[in-house]
Amino acid sequence: MTTTTALAYRLGTPDWERRYPVLIGETTVIGAVFRWHRDWLTLTSEGERNLGRPEQGRRGVPQAAARAAAEQVAAQYAAGRITALTLEDVTAAVPVLDGPVPLLHPRMPHTPRNIEAATKVMAALALHRWTPYTGFPGSDNPWWQKCELCGWQGPRYWSHQRGRNGELPSTHRHPASAEFGAPAGCVGDEKVRELITAYQQ
Repeated sequence: MTTTTALAYRLGTPDWERRYPVLIGETTVIGAVFRWHRDWLTLTSEGERNLGRPEQGRRGVPQAAARAAAEQVAAQYAAGRITALTLEDVTAAVPVLDGPVPLLHPRMPHTPRNIEAATKVMAALALHRWTPYTGFPGSDNPWWQKCELCGWQGPRYWSHQRGRNGELPSTHRHPASAEFGAPAGCVGDEKVRELITAYQQ
């Protein structure tokens, strides 16, 4: 059952990790809501809370789930159980690479299946010349990476990077970036094929 509140709230612009800040008025940040695999989580002054998975199979479920999660945050704030935060408190910082990354993201359980999948994914990233800045977060969560061909950095999804049905990934590697001087798709299809040996076999 969804908790309701009289407080008017809105969802702000999501960050690179797709965390939506929950705001009261124009500037008061009371938390954030975000998706991890199919679960929805809230982040408030009380920490992270997993709300579980919404019902599947209906159109608009992700949007409804985000609103339901935000409504719970607003209800907690109205009841005085949580306090306001800054936008920085609920925004995922861009990772900084300062050494070897762990195999798995902190939220990924260390199960044999996850370890095996992450090992294969990390090998595929190295083969296709991507540098991950965190451990493997699963196929459908944003993952900060650097393109070794042109220096572009940003969030990628493994489910979008891997090839389909045993085929190689697309040579269109990422969007354009003014910050890193990277053109759309990277250095071009021909150069990608020249620089990555997997495309030459």
